[in-house]
Amino acid sequence: MAAETANPFACISGDRNDPLPSSSAFGTPVHPIGRKPTSDAATPSVLPISLPPATLRPLAFRTFTKKHNLTLTSSALQAIATFIGTHCGSGWREEGLAERVLDETAKVWKKNGGGVIVLGEGSDLANVLRNIEGCMVGGRVVPQRALSQQGSLRSEQGLSTITYARPDSLSRDDSQSSLGLTTLELEDAEEDQHTKDPRQWLRIVDAFEQPHLTYNPSQKHFDSTSKRVSLFPDPSRRIALLRDCYQLVHQRLLRNEAFQTSTVALSRSKSLQRSSSEIVMPQQAYKLTPIANLLGRSGSTHVLLGLLGNSPTGTLVLSDLTGSISLDLQHARPVPEDGAWFAPGMMVLAEGLYEEEGSAAGPSLAGDGGVGGTIGGKFHVASVGGPPCERRDLTLGVLGHNKRGGLVAPGGFGWVDFLGVGSEMAKGPTMRSLEKRTWEGQDLASQLQGRSRMVILGEVNLDSTRTLEALKQVLGIYGAERAEQTPMTFVLIGNFTRHAVLVGGANGGSIEYKEYFDSLASILADFPSILEDSTFVFVPGDNDPWASAFSAGVAAVLPKRGVPEIYTTRVKKAFATANAEANKSTNKQAKGETVWSTNPTRLTLFGPAQELVVFRDDLSGRLRRKGLRFRKIDESKDAQPDLAGPHGEDEIQGGQQAASEQEAMGVDRTIENAESAQPEAKAKDSNLPDIPSDLRTARKLVKTILDQGHLSPFPLTDRPILWDYGNPLNLYPLPTALVLMDPEAPSYALTYEGCHAMNPGALVMPGRRGVAQWIEYDARTRKGKIRDVRF
Repeated sequence: MAAETANPFACISGDRNDPLPSSSAFGTPVHPIGRKPTSDAATPSVLPISLPPATLRPLAFRTFTKKHNLTLTSSALQAIATFIGTHCGSGWREEGLAERVLDETAKVWKKNGGGVIVLGEGSDLANVLRNIEGCMVGGRVVPQRALSQQGSLRSEQGLSTITYARPDSLSRDDSQSSLGLTTLELEDAEEDQHTKDPRQWLRIVDAFEQPHLTYNPSQKHFDSTSKRVSLFPDPSRRIALLRDCYQLVHQRLLRNEAFQTSTVALSRSKSLQRSSSEIVMPQQAYKLTPIANLLGRSGSTHVLLGLLGNSPTGTLVLSDLTGSISLDLQHARPVPEDGAWFAPGMMVLAEGLYEEEGSAAGPSLAGDGGVGGTIGGKFHVASVGGPPCERRDLTLGVLGHNKRGGLVAPGGFGWVDFLGVGSEMAKGPTMRSLEKRTWEGQDLASQLQGRSRMVILGEVNLDSTRTLEALKQVLGIYGAERAEQTPMTFVLIGNFTRHAVLVGGANGGSIEYKEYFDSLASILADFPSILEDSTFVFVPGDNDPWASAFSAGVAAVLPKRGVPEIYTTRVKKAFATANAEANKSTNKQAKGETVWSTNPTRLTLFGPAQELVVFRDDLSGRLRRKGLRFRKIDESKDAQPDLAGPHGEDEIQGGQQAASEQEAMGVDRTIENAESAQPEAKAKDSNLPDIPSDLRTARKLVKTILDQGHLSPFPLTDRPILWDYGNPLNLYPLPTALVLMDPEAPSYALTYEGCHAMNPGALVMPGRRGVAQWIEYDARTRKGKIRDVRF
């Protein structure tokens, strides 16, 4: 009878001693879930201890700083020490529990997009520790447990998803895969698809879209600007722009081995003799003196770093963050001799003797002396030089060998994402491996003249019939090649008109300017095979709108926006037509495109692996007008007046002086492939004393710009810069390749400190009738060559 009155929904399987009641609301049976067999061994318990942060500091430094390039603050160290003492107990050292927790904390911090400085304040670190706590059993981190129960962990504050891998497959490179990653996301399926065409990894970085980073001298790393950028910022941003430039050069200089004090006392030379980024006498250690520290030290010799400028009285002054000092360049010698330009607005190194105001000759301003103002007296300069530039691999901490054969250890700013395409430490190894597979996957013909090429054309004046004929001839050369050998990029650099438009008069207006691009569209339409497989990048000049509307073709404000869309409709239509026809005829997905970029602009290939900077400016002419001239050493050498003349840079010195200058320049041995303005005439061997004047001029210009680390090292009155957008003009780290489009300078293609600098010159060469000239850059070899053709 008891069986008959039993509940019909009673449990019919499983353990009768542990039934689960059914829900009375639904009237359906709830079948119990069978229990999984559990281990008889109980979960080990941990006895919490009080772990002082000072005791954990050596292990935390080894894990966070040396292994993961992170810096722990005192508050973060306190929080981690408390966490380890609570969850690892007395076995934190003997059993290696703390090291595993520290390693996992650093990896998760990076995956969450944390900065280089690990802060204890706020909820970021607390969320990381809370997530790791859920993956710990008996003081040990067990990633499999987290995966089997919840798959992935999400922080409470909306941080990115944290996915744990197996311990045997969790490597350092994998843990860094998300740091600095923005638009480039690697997946195994995508790698096989994109490896065939390097153009898939090409990115054009607009100057106004580049991340705004400023160097923090106190924490010695780059910070992202939190303030809202504007075209009309607060006047304090002008001072901040100059201060950021100084701090960037200053930290770069302190990283140079010549300015790092050796533990062994060595003799010091009295002259500043060095070769680009490496001092000729490496045993010397130079010490920079702030200008304010010159007070009360008359008659002593110092090395100063500062901004060269003009005082209200017309004298040259050197300024840093502490003050200014008047300069006496009567007996100054440039280093190297006639190897670089020096002009107001540049950062220079000056070595000389300080003389107090009481014994110095000449008038001085009243009321502006002391720290923060003009220091009384004069600084008699004995030698002056530019700050040595730093190679790209040293800045990013890429493992390699220096010129002396020594091994360069990783360091620097490898975790900083300068362009928004991924940092070197996070994406560099993977992208370089992908780049290697891409070039190796092509056949020999494609490697020699294939998709790895970038065609760079300068001064494409669309209002000139000769330029249009030359452009058509150049496109005809590449249009006759096979589709798989079409260059992946064509870079067309302005000015796109010979005279400034939109200023009234006979120079033309908006209608005429649009007709010029309509003519370009009709020429491009004749080469559909190029349009459907290439990316065309247009970089404007000073004569192009809208800046030319108020600048009338003179130096406009930098950076400059691209050509307005209202003038480019026909060109875009030509590309759309070519892509549509290719899709119908060949059933392939054609993705030819046009990019109307800014001046300057950056092209990245394979993320941080390659960076090409394109800049259009009349640099050589401005340097000739503004550059300083130094007195001759004796009567046997060419005279050099105090002010630069229009033809001063064409002087050539022969014999031993030319050979010594070449050693002082520090140009890489790869420069033997450099070419002068005559494309068919190869540059002579760099060991020979006779250096062509065009090559000498090119070296002088390239060394000046790269040593300054800035595309426009001039006063803001000569070349205005948008105060909130000065970061895109910095050349730090050095790019892989640099295009300085200057129609007044000779054409060249040479390498300096690992950066391949090029100038294509004007498309229609002045003085050579019927000859078109351009640069063909090979991304595989990272070298460019000058090409020409008659039309």
